[in-house]
This record gives sequence, C-alpha cells and structure tokens, in this order.
Amino acid sequence: MTPNVKGALLMMGSMAAFTVNDTLVKLAGQDLPLFQLIALRGLLATVLVFGLTHRLGALHLRFNRHDRWLVVLRCLAELFGAFLFLSALIHIPLANVSAVLQALPLTVTLGAVVFFGETVGWRRKLAIAFGFLGMLLIVRPGPDGLSLYLIYALLAVLCFTARDLLTRRMSPEVPSMLVTLATSVSITIAAGIASLFQGWAPVTSDAGVLVAASAVFVLMGYLFSVMVMRVGDVGFISPFRYSSLIWALVLGWGVFGDWPDAVTLIGAAIVVGSGLFTLLRARAVHAAD
Repeated sequence: MTPNVKGALLMMGSMAAFTVNDTLVKLAGQDLPLFQLIALRGLLATVLVFGLTHRLGALHLRFNRHDRWLVVLRCLAELFGAFLFLSALIHIPLANVSAVLQALPLTVTLGAVVFFGETVGWRRKLAIAFGFLGMLLIVRPGPDGLSLYLIYALLAVLCFTARDLLTRRMSPEVPSMLVTLATSVSITIAAGIASLFQGWAPVTSDAGVLVAASAVFVLMGYLFSVMVMRVGDVGFISPFRYSSLIWALVLGWGVFGDWPDAVTLIGAAIVVGSGLFTLLRARAVHAAD
C-alpha cells in the first residue's frame, strides 16, 4: 500500500469517525440538555486525548508567547463553533449540517486572502464564488425566512474558519495534540459552567453509552487526523475530506430517516465540486512554484 493510499484511507477514517460521533451526539441530544451533553462528552474525550497526548510526548509548553495566545484564541473559536454546530446538529438533519460545513475549505481560502494577503488566481476566486452560490441553495430561506439553526451552522463555519486560520499562524513547534487537548479542556469547562444554569437531566444507560461511544469516536477522529499528516502527499489526501458528506448522507438516512431534497443535494454538489477544484488548483500552483 502506497503512502498516498494509506493517507487517503486515514483521512476517510477520520471523517467517518467524526461523522459517527455527530450521529451519536444527535441521538443523545434527544434525552440530554445540550450543555450537559457537551460537558459529559468533553470530560471523557479529555481523559482519552490526555492519554494520547502523553503517549506522543506532546505534553509541554516549549513554545513562545505568541503561539500561546494563538492557542488561546483558537480554543475560543473552537468553543463557540462547537456550541453553534451542536445546536444546529440536534435540530436539523445531519446531512444538511454536513453540507454547510463543506464550505470550510472555501472560507479558509478566502480568509487567507483577506487577512494574510495570500495570492489566489481568478480560477480559485471563481470556484469560491460558485461555492457560495451552492451554499445559497443549501440554506435557502423558507416561507418564514432562514431557519435559526441553519444560521447557527453558518456561524459555526465562520468560527471554524477563524480556528483554522489561527492554526495556520502557529509555528511548527506547537504539538497538534497539545492544541487538541487544550481545546477539549476549554470546551469541557465552559460547557460544565453553562450546564449549571441550564440544568441537568438523569443520564439513562442508553444515553450514557451514546456519550461514551461519541467520546471514543472523537478520539479516533483526532488520532487518524494526526496520523494522516505523517503519510503521503497532503495535496492528494485533502480532497478525501469530503467523504464526510457521504457518511452524513448514509447515517442521516439510515439512523434518522432523513434525506435532503434535490435542491439541497445540488447545492452540496456545487460546494463540494468548488472545494475540490480549489484544493487541486492550489496543489497545481504549489507544484509549479
């Protein structure tokens, strides 16, 4: 098996693990308040991520103050993004939320142009524009206007865009698993505090199993995402990130009986196609340089 094939399989495995986690959270959210759910999952995930971080020898703060501030800001972006994303996830179909998140590579590319002054050719600019047109098909307003939870999903994309842009500014000395651990700890603490005001519900055995399983799949997703950066060509592997939409369609239909309408599927296809073109074009430009 070549490194690129291994990387592609790891990327698809990471996307599958994260999407299964989303499915489990959506199921558990039928019985547990949102902040309680996030706090419980975060506590279990933090313990697991801590063990993995320790095993990888990444438990250190041997990096500069600038990077530490970037880690703090990244944690805040992830915190708000997680709340918005999970709020949307619990209330609207899994595939619809996943389709909105497929715009992330496009928004990150646009953000890099706006905030970092990176150069993007007219082809990628056109692809970004088409991608946002596809997004309009996904989140099109109904008779009562745009759904509140679709707005949450869009805001989550903005938060995750900020997260990824902040990550790009970090120096290589910052261990990725330490950043993951810091993020998990901050989300757990914030959700735990918020849950005191929202109230707690009794945790049934079924809900407990769902929360525990979701924490395991989060760990698997993080582990695979770290492993994928160590094998193969990133330009070849990155497009397989879009396999998450396939998993979301299958799980959304198989578990919840949800299937997006034709217009949403067309919009998702446009967003994915635009993102793929952007990734492949960036790879071609990098190779030419």
